[in-house]
Amino acid sequence: MPDLVVRHIDNVMAERIKTLAKDRRWSINDVVLHALKHGLGLAEGAQPFAETMLDTDTVVLSGHWDAAERAAFHEAVQALSVAPSSQLVATPEDTLGDQPEHPADRS
Repeated sequence: MPDLVVRHIDNVMAERIKTLAKDRRWSINDVVLHALKHGLGLAEGAQPFAETMLDTDTVVLSGHWDAAERAAFHEAVQALSVAPSSQLVATPEDTLGDQPEHPADRS
């Protein structure tokens, strides 16, 4: 199997990877492989993330959109596709409580 080097990982992503590895008692490599498989839709039953697979030039809009609406929609999709993930996903610092909510704690 080939080895790949990933450069320019920001501190937020690196800390999230380390936290997941510690919480799940996985190696960092296993966390990264899991994220890549799921993010690329290669895990069993996984679907790729829409924002990573969306080609804004091929989006077909249903209904009756005028040119200005289509342009605004494409502009918004493009902005979302290049936005840093830290702006799209809440981090533990963004939560209101003292502790971030874990999926296992939900009822």
